[in-house]
Amino acid sequence: MTTPATADLPQHPGSTAPDALILPARPEPIRLSVKDTAVVVIDMQNAYASPGGYLDLAGFDISGAHRVIEQSKKVLATARRAGMPVVFFQNGWDADYVEAGGPGSPNWHKSNALKTMRARPELQGKLLARGGWDYALVDELTPQPGDIVLHKTRYSGFFNSQLDSVLRARGVRHIVFVGIATNVCVESTLRDAFFLEYFGVMLEDATHQAGPEYLQQATTFNVESFFGWVSTVADFCGAFDQQPPS
Repeated sequence: MTTPATADLPQHPGSTAPDALILPARPEPIRLSVKDTAVVVIDMQNAYASPGGYLDLAGFDISGAHRVIEQSKKVLATARRAGMPVVFFQNGWDADYVEAGGPGSPNWHKSNALKTMRARPELQGKLLARGGWDYALVDELTPQPGDIVLHKTRYSGFFNSQLDSVLRARGVRHIVFVGIATNVCVESTLRDAFFLEYFGVMLEDATHQAGPEYLQQATTFNVESFFGWVSTVADFCGAFDQQPPS
């Protein structure tokens, strides 16, 4: 494949800053700047990444979660050194599950956490309830001073959240995504980012799907074909570690 000329690379018009760099990606490289890029960490909670968490109890394979944690640690270390905003999302609801919606909400019918609790009443109030262990971020990815932590009640991080205003207030137009689950909350948030005129980049080896491996492949195809760009942890760290801290 012919590498596009530098002037033709995808970029927001603001990415002509002196610190702009070229991130290897598919379907083509993309130009990013520390000043207009943020890392968004999707739902790296015990619910999705720890044995005994909701996803595990619901019967999903979480064996890839450890790799996502280790890869995400590298990404966050690089982002913080470069002075790039880091945003963590926690998915879930209030302790009474009012935010989850009742039978009149499709979320009530489709959420596997809610369905698991209905099937196993002893788990009621324990899955994805704000303030509980399941809701908490994994210990290995504890937010650091300056990081931003946001709450979301549906798959997309843009739905009824402060994400859009938080990013625009900081001049962010490029979002680098890591987290779980690739085919659910990562893809949902990246799709909404596309509709809101953000340039989304998914680091494929710092995400993990809920379900069979082909779902990871399907989301990767969707992102690089329709909604954004796909890169790797090594390429992200290799690019931004070259820059002096801002």
